[in-house]
Formats: sequence, C-alpha cells, structure tokens
Amino acid sequence: MPLTREEKAVQVADLKEKLARARVTVLTDFRGLDVAAMTRLRCRIREAGGQYRVVKNTLARRAAGEAGIEGLDPYLTGPVALAFGFDDPVALPRIFSEFVREFKQLEIKGGILEGRVVPPEAIRALADLPPREVLLAQVVGGFQAPLAGLVGVLQGTIRKLVYVLEAVREKKAATA
Repeated sequence: MPLTREEKAVQVADLKEKLARARVTVLTDFRGLDVAAMTRLRCRIREAGGQYRVVKNTLARRAAGEAGIEGLDPYLTGPVALAFGFDDPVALPRIFSEFVREFKQLEIKGGILEGRVVPPEAIRALADLPPREVLLAQVVGGFQAPLAGLVGVLQGTIRKLVYVLEAVREKKAATA
C-alpha cells in the first residue's frame, strides 16, 4: 500500500532528525541476508545504542537535503538501510565490519560521519581504530613521556651533585 503524502512527510522529518542527531550513519545494502541474520544485526546495533532502518531512497535523499547533507545521492541506489549511531562513532562501523566478515552478503555502501558523507573505506578505517580508552591512554602516555624524561634528567643532575659533594667530603675527611 503506497504511503500518503502526510506519512511521507512524517518519515522525512523523522529521518532528518536522526541524520542531524547521529554522530555516524552507515549505509548498507542488505540483499541476501535472511530474517534471522537481519534480526541479529538489529540486536547488535540496538545494544550499541543505535537504530537500523530500511528506507526509501527518495525519502532518504529528501531528508538528507533538509538536514544539509550533500553528496549522498551516489550511495542511494538499490535497497538501502541506514544505521544510526548516536553515542560512540566507532561502535557501529565495528559492528558492521564484524558482521561483513560473518555474512559476506552485507555490503557497506558508505556513511555519514559528523555531517560529512564518507566512502565505505572510511567506515572500514573507522572500525579499525582502537577503542576510545586505548586512544586516551596513548594520548596520556604521549604527555607523560616527556615529563618522565625531564624528571629523569633533573634527578641525574641532582644525583651527580650529591656524588660530587660526597667525594669532596671524603677528600676533606682523608686530609684531616
């Protein structure tokens, strides 16, 4: 049954809101997946705080235009499902990367990262990033390393001063 104009307007408004709010959106071609696989994928996405939705290309094109996202048209061909990630921008690409290894039929068409359209390679690269905690630890380690080096140098200078003073004390004790 075709959608009425009002229903289409409601769907476009909903898609526009999700596109504007999502930190990452992954566009996929889901052909070849059975219902059980789609259900597992939706559960994984829901656990990560996201949503997965099959959309009509014309409605997605219109919503993207209203949200100010340009360059999405080449990715909106054939059946398309959008996965919206609202919290961690790496979680959804990681889920899809794992799922593509498990089910070869799923294809990542592209994505939207922080309002910019990105190719599928960027989504795959995003999936390969280490977790947020590891990245933060690396940054902290980068800040800590020069400070630890400075402390080592300063301690070496103080240690040498103590050795010199000890040698002078021993020399004076030997001559006295």
